Amino acid sequence: MSIRTYNPSVRVGNWNEDICLKEDMLKDFLDKKEKGELLIQKTHSLYKTILNKVDLSPSYDGFVHFGDLVEIFNPETEVVLSANMPEGRMYEALALESPCPLSGSKQPDPCVRNVFVVASCEDPGERGIIKFGQHFYLKTLPGIGGDLSLQSDRVTFMKCAKKSRRQEILLTEGASFLSAWKVLCYDPQERLETEGLPVPANKKILICHCKTNQCLASLSDFSFRTPFGRENEVVANTYLNSHKAEMPLNHWVFVKDESGSRLPSRASLPSRPVTRASSKNIPTATGVPPSTGAPSTAGEPPASHES
Repeated sequence: MSIRTYNPSVRVGNWNEDICLKEDMLKDFLDKKEKGELLIQKTHSLYKTILNKVDLSPSYDGFVHFGDLVEIFNPETEVVLSANMPEGRMYEALALESPCPLSGSKQPDPCVRNVFVVASCEDPGERGIIKFGQHFYLKTLPGIGGDLSLQSDRVTFMKCAKKSRRQEILLTEGASFLSAWKVLCYDPQERLETEGLPVPANKKILICHCKTNQCLASLSDFSFRTPFGRENEVVANTYLNSHKAEMPLNHWVFVKDESGSRLPSRASLPSRPVTRASSKNIPTATGVPPSTGAPSTAGEPPASHES
């Protein structure tokens, strides 16, 4: 049976309903465009809120200070700790809202969702150098960032990470002992020697929760979909190897600006931290190591050789 096709201008079938449907669709489109509810408009608004670019603090002395703007990077899974606001609130919110979960993002560009402020637990206005073992807060940026604090608590049956069921981390309002963190040396053999020393920037460290004594970890085996792509789950849980040392999942880096350099990779990071014990092997300006305590022979007459 042959079917005769007609020009769209020929009114056959439910022509009146089709015209009304097209008019209604056009009217709805114009209404959403006027109210800014189109998906492309919502996506563009994200670049003015949580995707707004931020400049990291410069690393002029190689250490991390209170008040610095840093990225928290995991060199093993190559992800950056980022706020992950639920999609239902993301397009309408003007700032990060509490409670806000976190994830490990593959997008390294510094922006509002992945830049944190290192704040002192005692004096909010302190700008000194952070020491190993010293307590501090990790906060989001004020304003668009919501000034939220990174918080964690002991895992329970009803309060845990969705995928791995480990200790959950969240961004919440206010600051308490649940928001206190400290930096430890990633090498257990050097941990006691580095206690009280300045925390280096762009070097591997451990970020440990003060209350539960669990270290921050990025889990590549547990990932989920987000509006920004597939991202890793980040929890507070210490993973130990057969030598009772923290695994690379717990290794993090406080990234600061080093004249536009890229994020450090696993190959570029040193294998051992610099401590007091290793400072004796550092050469001087003349290229000769410092004296080891042997008596000097300067000023003594040369030994005579009798024939």
